[in-house]
Amino acid sequence: QVQLVESGGGLVQAGGSLRLSCAASGRTSSVNVAAWFRQAPGKERTFVGGISTSGSSTLYADSVKGRFTISRDNAQNTVYLQMNSLKPEDTAVYYCAAYKSSLANFISRRGSSYDYWGQGTQVTVSS
Repeated sequence: QVQLVESGGGLVQAGGSLRLSCAASGRTSSVNVAAWFRQAPGKERTFVGGISTSGSSTLYADSVKGRFTISRDNAQNTVYLQMNSLKPEDTAVYYCAAYKSSLANFISRRGSSYDYWGQGTQVTVSS
């Protein structure tokens, strides 16, 4: 089992920045891809971005490309989501997720691919 715990959410004004963290514990060797998803009230959960084990491969949703950056510190078993130029439409609960990809550097956009999920952290962007 792998446990994921997010932190760093909060309230920020439009144009501001936040950095989310996702700390992994347990059998971390059983996963290699980590990603962030988000779910706004009344909407489906959507893919935000993902990162491969080495960090050499990243993938982003078009809506956040150029504004959000994913990184990881494998020594600390932590994945980060740096969010800049935040917009009110970025308001959502953000979830960290992880799974074991059998394809090198392949990052799935599908939530059903992910075996482990955090509890989520709320991000609210005011206009």
